Amino acid sequence: EQFPVDQMMVSAPTDRNLANLQACGFRTTHTNRDIVTHCKVVFLATKPHIIPLVLKEISSDVTPDHVIVSMAAGVTLKTLETYLPIGTKVLRMMPNLPCIVQEGAIVFSVGSHAGEEEAKMLRGLLSGCGLCVEVPESYIDIHTGLSGSGVAYVYMFAEALADGAVKMGMPSALSREIAAQTLLGAAKMILHTEDHPAKLKSDVCTPGGTTIYGLHELERGGLRATVMNAVEAATKRAQEMGRK
Repeated sequence: EQFPVDQMMVSAPTDRNLANLQACGFRTTHTNRDIVTHCKVVFLATKPHIIPLVLKEISSDVTPDHVIVSMAAGVTLKTLETYLPIGTKVLRMMPNLPCIVQEGAIVFSVGSHAGEEEAKMLRGLLSGCGLCVEVPESYIDIHTGLSGSGVAYVYMFAEALADGAVKMGMPSALSREIAAQTLLGAAKMILHTEDHPAKLKSDVCTPGGTTIYGLHELERGGLRATVMNAVEAATKRAQEMGRK
């Protein structure tokens, strides 16, 4: 779904973060309560430790018609509902950085007073940002470790791929472009074929060929175990943030 910018309103403490949005035509304010007064769907996009302060500020203005959507890492639906009037429709979502280029991966969960209507509404609003999937709330911290933080793992891998090519004599800019296209193409094949990555990997390998020699070096370096450990570490950190 698409909405004109003049139907959207954004709040921040100072103009520093609002200047670009003002230039695009968004309505802006420094008062969070203004948002709740003028908008029925409210996105909370603050640091996790700020959420309780914002909820206390807006709680008295929240009505049964409002839908409150939080994207704060680690802040549970139960916590959100505790600070809001009983019966408030609350959803929790977790995006990732590629939403900027409309190739994001977003998961969301609905609170105890929200239902399929609110889920459908959120999917409609976010559909232009990429993949958007409803999941049990326990998956959100895993998504943070897999996809939210995982974007950085991919950037590190892309950098290493390009550096390897530079080592072998290819110019840096060209190496980066080809590495990025390689990752994009590989990811699209997983999505489009729906084959298991192990099968696609095997399809690339020919007996005694170049790929199996390269894969042997990745196995020697413990790539798979290291990546699994990274997802686990980031997930546990997200879970810790939720307990604070």
